[in-house]
Amino acid sequence: MESAAAHGALVARLERESRESPGLYRFKLGVLACLGFVVLGGSAIVALGLSVGLAVGLAMLNVLLLLKLAKIIWIPIAFGWFLLKALWIRFDAPQGHRLQPGEAPELVAEVERLRRETGAPRLEAILIDSDLNAAAASVPRVSGLFGHRHYLVLGLPLMQLLGREEMLSVIAHEFGHFGGGHGRFGSWIYRVRVSWYRVLGALEASGSSLTRLFTRFFNWYAPYFNAYSFALARANEYQADAIAARVVGAPVAARALVRVHLGSQRLDRDFWPRIRAANQAEPAPPDRLYRDMAVQLRMPTADDGTRLSEGLAAVAGLDDTHPTLAQRLAALGADAHVGDVATVDAPAISAAEALLGPLAGELEARFSDDWRQAVGPAWEDNHQEHVSGLARLDVLASLDVRDPDQACEYARLMETLHPDMDAMSLYATAVEAASADAFCNFRLGALLLERGDGAGIRHLRVAMDQDPDAIEPAAMLLVRHYDATGDVAGRRAVEQDVDALHRSRRKALQARSRVTSSDRYLPHALDAGQAEALCRQLHVLGTVKKAWLVRKAVGEGAGDLAHFVMLVTWRGWALSQDARLQRVVDAIELPGSFVVITAPNQRWIAWRLRRAAGRPVYGG
Repeated sequence: MESAAAHGALVARLERESRESPGLYRFKLGVLACLGFVVLGGSAIVALGLSVGLAVGLAMLNVLLLLKLAKIIWIPIAFGWFLLKALWIRFDAPQGHRLQPGEAPELVAEVERLRRETGAPRLEAILIDSDLNAAAASVPRVSGLFGHRHYLVLGLPLMQLLGREEMLSVIAHEFGHFGGGHGRFGSWIYRVRVSWYRVLGALEASGSSLTRLFTRFFNWYAPYFNAYSFALARANEYQADAIAARVVGAPVAARALVRVHLGSQRLDRDFWPRIRAANQAEPAPPDRLYRDMAVQLRMPTADDGTRLSEGLAAVAGLDDTHPTLAQRLAALGADAHVGDVATVDAPAISAAEALLGPLAGELEARFSDDWRQAVGPAWEDNHQEHVSGLARLDVLASLDVRDPDQACEYARLMETLHPDMDAMSLYATAVEAASADAFCNFRLGALLLERGDGAGIRHLRVAMDQDPDAIEPAAMLLVRHYDATGDVAGRRAVEQDVDALHRSRRKALQARSRVTSSDRYLPHALDAGQAEALCRQLHVLGTVKKAWLVRKAVGEGAGDLAHFVMLVTWRGWALSQDARLQRVVDAIELPGSFVVITAPNQRWIAWRLRRAAGRPVYGG
């Protein structure tokens, strides 16, 4: 796509077409989906045919010539295999607690009733996870050649928020994705969309000159197909809502949508900020997170009305396949019910209590324990950092005059430790003292744009120039500002900056993943302790005779992380070079990324590595 404006225009046109001529739209989408397969499959067949043709031709001329040029014959075979392999995608089953026979019989019975009523396929399993969400997941068997396994995933927090009938509406909606007449075609289109982005990623990562033409094609095709299929994804949501309304009634379906919106807002604006505040005050995470979450989800707040109004006023974006809340309610014909829904109290009995029974409490405790164990180390580190930050802030506050570094640190700590205060004046003071500081310019620019002040653009640009890591977060803020102000040229310039960053990172990734004769090598620069630790790790392996270590210059866009190349020779005979190399990679630690090679057939590279390294780091 040339620009976000072009993308938006295409999506809008296709949404109209999908409504006015759904059959024609789906036919054109199917043809477009097949185009990628024709390009890749045809190229793979041509590549394999070329190999066969070369082999036959050389054999007819001279069998000895065929043996000598065998490597040339394998080049198109390898390329064809690469293209075919890119199309082979593994889809893992969703995660969560899988209901066992006899568990939650009330839920199982209702799910089966709704499955039959909506015409959905049989389920492989019902899963309960820890998200405020629900999903219908189809996992293909052998890339779809042998059908699919279907899963229903229900989030425990969602069941704690909703009442029984509202939860049944959500389940009917998810079954609508399975059996609403679009399930198989829509699922295929989803997998195709994922496939083309995976192919594009594989092509870009290869860096081979043989793949450049395909990379250019898929750089155009993958985003274009994504935009073309966007209308189908949104239409599917409307159809699934209609099925839910048919099964449980439009008022119940509308009430469920509104409750989910408000529940999400309560988590984002009330619950999680309170947990982050607790991280500062308490050295250990809370014991029963999901019990506390359930209480917060069901607790009406004075801000619910405002938050609902904001949700109803939201504009459909180009990165979300779900229609807005207002659009979905309008499609249900439920506008008249919205005012009443906003003031309805939480149901007396939650869907979790009604449908899961005792299992609800067991899962609540288990998910809480899992979360506590997962966040424990980071929680403790954040708490200690907060305590240290308070002490440091006291020191900085006591200074009559602060140097540029101290001014920046003071602004950052004040905003972090006192989030309710307006830190813009502090960052303005810091930028006056340290005009090139990336972080302070970023925060000042962000705060200015929040107020609609275009002066923030200049400061975000300074941050992007000073720190490559600031480019993407600053670009998100700038794109939002340019969209709000209708500045198409400004948005296009930001998109070009992000594209340049991604190209630079891909080039750096390729440099880290390959060793070539044109690479530039430097001494490894490990200190004595790091070198000694490396020698101990290699000694424990017992398979490495000698090892030379160098640091590779990886160029711009690679960041500050060092990249090392280690050349090894073996003790004794190695049955599998790859297996031995993998064991070395698994056993050693270095302060950066690294590759380990043997280079038995690359004498020039091995000589250059030894020359740059000097004496071996191990076994010398």
